[in-house]
Amino acid sequence: MDIDTPLRELGPVNSEALIEATLAQDEIAWKEDKYRQEEFEVHRSTESIVLVFVDLDSWPDLVVSREPGWPRLADIALPMMDDIITRFYPPGGTVIRAMAAKLTAGGIINSHTDRHPSFHCGHRIHVPITTNPRVRFMIDGQPYQFKVGEAYEINNQKTHSVMNKGAEDRITFIFDYVPPDRVGGKAAGAQS
Repeated sequence: MDIDTPLRELGPVNSEALIEATLAQDEIAWKEDKYRQEEFEVHRSTESIVLVFVDLDSWPDLVVSREPGWPRLADIALPMMDDIITRFYPPGGTVIRAMAAKLTAGGIINSHTDRHPSFHCGHRIHVPITTNPRVRFMIDGQPYQFKVGEAYEINNQKTHSVMNKGAEDRITFIFDYVPPDRVGGKAAGAQS
């Protein structure tokens, strides 16, 4: 969503339980859902544990499905997401995407804007799980470093990219929240 600024800092968030649960996931959990890596060229250097995802072909009808990551992380992620939504966004909307996303050490997400219409109406929130000093998140030509324990909303309608020049993977929990006034339709399994 175009939020009239490249980045909105949402401040501290209670992410300790989600960090612990995400880091405890087996390697197979990161490889069981390859949709993002196969569908979107910019995500080739990533791995994901996807909790919910919107059916892009059904848009603008809101069809959201639970994915393999739901039983792995939903019980821990939902309270944190609800807290962020309650503090910063209008109630009654829908989470249309939620996932833990890993950018492998040395990986790059090339410069892009999120083009599907669903990205124009959803707030894209990032909650860092791990990072390192050699990770750079670029938005609209400006570098940003995200901190663990904080939450951020990015303007995904601006050109953005991520470089991980560090020796460790960078993991971020990402979710997209569509306020109730932005889209019609029904969602299955992801109402907030």
